[in-house]
Amino acid sequence: MITAERRRRWYHYYTEKRIVHQWFQVHLLEGLGVETVLEVGPNLGLVTAMLTNAGYDVTTLDIVPAELSNGASDHIQADLLELDPTRIRGFDCILCCETLEHLHWDRVGDVLDAFAASDARWLVLSVPYEGTQMGLYLYANAHMVRKRSFFKHLKFLKPFQISDPDAIDAHKWEVGYKGYSLKTLRDRVQEHGWTVARQDFTSGCRSVFLVCRNRAAANG
Repeated sequence: MITAERRRRWYHYYTEKRIVHQWFQVHLLEGLGVETVLEVGPNLGLVTAMLTNAGYDVTTLDIVPAELSNGASDHIQADLLELDPTRIRGFDCILCCETLEHLHWDRVGDVLDAFAASDARWLVLSVPYEGTQMGLYLYANAHMVRKRSFFKHLKFLKPFQISDPDAIDAHKWEVGYKGYSLKTLRDRVQEHGWTVARQDFTSGCRSVFLVCRNRAAANG
């Protein structure tokens, strides 16, 4: 049953720019030859619903029980930091977007290792991108004007400030801050069993996406 509180959370979270970000996660699967997807951190389930609507067989994974299936065929309740790779075998792709930044940086490699050991052929991940960037959007017609802009720079000189190191929802790092360059992230991904096949960005949520191939699965 959908409660008023869930509806409030839905409207608060799914802004226009976030909707584009959710769509992009599904868009990046096109052409990968993927049928079965493990979606990590489904939150309120919009991506799950879009994946199933696009014809994918989706299983979700989260530290909490599933609120609604949103079309998923199954749900795995597990802690990423204690993940047994045998529990996530049999998927063509792992979709892990806007999740790794919630883990401490020194544990990210452990999660990537577990993903690689699952033998999934593909990993699609995204994290917030705070590197130097700018954007300008303008739309106008005879009745209204809509515009927005942003400019971010010099974050690489600033250490990332963690609001609460113990909070599960708090970001522990973001690409673009001091010590967390995009190269650092790509190196970490490639050190733990994956080859970056594609890199892309969303202008809405301003995140970086990496489409990664499992080297062990490719060689098996």
